[in-house]
Amino acid sequence: MSIMRNIAALLIGVIVGGAINMGIIMLGSSIIPPPPGVDASDVESIAAGMHLFEAKHFITPFLAHALGTLVGALVAYVIAANNKLIMSLVVGIVSLLGGISAVFMIPSPMWFVALDLLLAYIPTAWLGGMIGQRLSGHREAV
Repeated sequence: MSIMRNIAALLIGVIVGGAINMGIIMLGSSIIPPPPGVDASDVESIAAGMHLFEAKHFITPFLAHALGTLVGALVAYVIAANNKLIMSLVVGIVSLLGGISAVFMIPSPMWFVALDLLLAYIPTAWLGGMIGQRLSGHREAV
């Protein structure tokens, strides 16, 4: 039964994290509009107009990746039957794999790729697990 609960925790954590990620990405272009001529809903348009993007345009994607991973990891921690922190980190690894695939689909400046891949996934998954520990009063070593 705990194996099924852990699998559910991972699936739900990844789905919730992905939904938050997409929600922030969709909302982000209304807060910080893309450069003129770039359609934020079209990957080809983003790739073609990447040279027009400024640092401010990368705030939303970074926050989407970091907050989506953080919340997904927290959800996985709360739902998991055991190995809760590991479940949180697995959500981070799955999210990181998604981030790596995005790097190949949407060319971005190297500074953003490094910042995003190094800070938006595994550290926030760990933080999600730590928040879960704090909320539950449960301490777990990894």
